[in-house]
Amino acid sequence: MSGFFRWVRTNSQKYLLEAVQADLAKRYLGRPPTVGPRTPQVIFWKYLFVPIYRRLPWKVKHFVILAMPGSHRRHWSS
Repeated sequence: MSGFFRWVRTNSQKYLLEAVQADLAKRYLGRPPTVGPRTPQVIFWKYLFVPIYRRLPWKVKHFVILAMPGSHRRHWSS
């Protein structure tokens, strides 16, 4: 199951980063972002996941992050 969570984390990071870069391009360069492919996967991540994620309160995001397995659960030795 960790492969699924890795896939979710990788895709969410990629599309959230692209969204921030598009916002910065619009704000500071005054131009729209580049247009990529419009596959069902890209449409889901860009137009459904990113807007919903941005509107979630931090407590909900934090709860989901803690619920998912990953490197944030490592216990570092002192």
